[in-house]
Amino acid sequence: MDDLVFRGARVVDGTGAAPYTADVAVTDGKITEVGTAGAARRVIDADGALLTPGFVDIHTHYDGQATWDPVLAPSAWHGVTTAVMGNCGVGFAPAAPDRHDWLIGLMEGVEDIPGSALSEGISWEWETFPEFLDALDRRSYAMDLGTQVPHGAVRAYVMGGRGARNEPATPGDIAAMKAIVKQGVAAGALGFSTSRTLTHKAIDGEYVPGTFAAEDELFGIGEALAELGRGVYELAPAGAAGEDVNAPRGEIAWMRRLSRATGRPVSFALLQIDAVPDLWRELLELSVDADARLFPQVASRPFGMLISLESLHAFGDRPSYREIALLPREERVRRMRDPGVRARILAEPPAEEDVLSAMVRGFPDRLYPLAERNCDYEPEPGTSVAARARAAGRDPMELLYDLLLEDDGRNMLMMPLLNYADGSLDPQREMLTHPRAVLGLGDGGAHCGFICDASLPTTMLAHWARDRWRGEKLPLEHVVRMMTRDTARLYGLTDRGVIAPGMKADLNLVDFDNVALHRPEMAHDLPAGGRRLLQRADGYLGTFVSGVQTFADGEHTGELPGSLVRGGAA
Repeated sequence: MDDLVFRGARVVDGTGAAPYTADVAVTDGKITEVGTAGAARRVIDADGALLTPGFVDIHTHYDGQATWDPVLAPSAWHGVTTAVMGNCGVGFAPAAPDRHDWLIGLMEGVEDIPGSALSEGISWEWETFPEFLDALDRRSYAMDLGTQVPHGAVRAYVMGGRGARNEPATPGDIAAMKAIVKQGVAAGALGFSTSRTLTHKAIDGEYVPGTFAAEDELFGIGEALAELGRGVYELAPAGAAGEDVNAPRGEIAWMRRLSRATGRPVSFALLQIDAVPDLWRELLELSVDADARLFPQVASRPFGMLISLESLHAFGDRPSYREIALLPREERVRRMRDPGVRARILAEPPAEEDVLSAMVRGFPDRLYPLAERNCDYEPEPGTSVAARARAAGRDPMELLYDLLLEDDGRNMLMMPLLNYADGSLDPQREMLTHPRAVLGLGDGGAHCGFICDASLPTTMLAHWARDRWRGEKLPLEHVVRMMTRDTARLYGLTDRGVIAPGMKADLNLVDFDNVALHRPEMAHDLPAGGRRLLQRADGYLGTFVSGVQTFADGEHTGELPGSLVRGGAA
């Protein structure tokens, strides 16, 4: 008798095969049967609901959160059963005892995770990277969790202040960094990560250590992966966010040589940049090389900022708003609705111009309200604040002011900065269908104040496989494969990502017709009352990790069957 049987499920098995109806049986955390199953201790009448492998999210930043939070929301709310953290060269190991505050400042600056939350939440049970893995291994989670060795932490550990200031590494420094990375990957890290984009800075304004690393350093560290024969080399490349449109081609060139030299896969962030809106297509083609293994990470929707009273908005630097900025949201809304206060905030110049507030004011044609449910991440240009204001004969900032106050100040607008140069996701669809592209860039656990993209898997299901009307959809089986088998295999996790006998029973039972994203909301539930944006979803009937149900109808069951995944063990 099996432990669990899903009876009559519509199976989308992760291989890219068309959906089919079958029973799926599970015993001792593994799938035992796909077809016609017998009796079981627990039977779930799937009644045609989708049954997919659990989603494998390869781009998260739960490095701090994993030390205090076993649930790992919001990713866990969106069908993720395995997450990979330690991306973009930032993390918390290795950690010299006198470098804790500096590492927190690095993560706070690069990934917008409140430093106060990290200071209060992290218990610092480690110094070396293997000790960090052991600390994670002592914990249980609602999902499995893997990590990578981050360049920033390694460089600062080996070189101290010289490393933090991005001074050139000596041959001795490179040898020491290689040894630490090799030790970490041998102990179970899934790879190594670095950052070269000028948009990534620590809280003190310094660039991430390794941003300007020379090839001898980049290739010297890569030798650690070559010698072990495992691990992914992940990076945020120079020019990824459009800060230098001439850099990406050169980045592809050295990444190709690195992959050839090490024999290891290299995965890098790829986004559409407004200034060169077709460059992504050239970079995709350059990544195809018979002798190199380059895998561009692409997203399923625009990348930008969420605009609201509780994140950032156009009026944060106005003197009259600053007088009430610290009031509770409900009281702030009441005051902002006062005609006198409204007139003053709209009319007065900034007290001291804030860069982000000025950016919001400067691009009303890039501001799109998000619905409370079924958020549309491919809005028509005619629905922007600027277009609506023109149609109504109003000032765009007056309209934005009023929109921010809707739903008692919980309303939220999307401001796409990347991946939306043409006001369409047609380029994104082309990226998502490229044979070398992998789904990533959700940044779960990071950018807490103005981004919430950990919900990318739900966008894949709801928008790309079902609802898209402004262009071609994507086949459901393609969408599921990208989130399961493809991401799992990139990181060598060959025991998951496919529904087949012998595979790990990480599964999602989904009411496909009712999958929907709710509008993001601001919560203050991090340690020290730190804030973060969270986004719920409908349609996930159940999520299972190793055959144990972790979520039922979007709520945590209290079960924590997840654990650290060590590379080489799959």
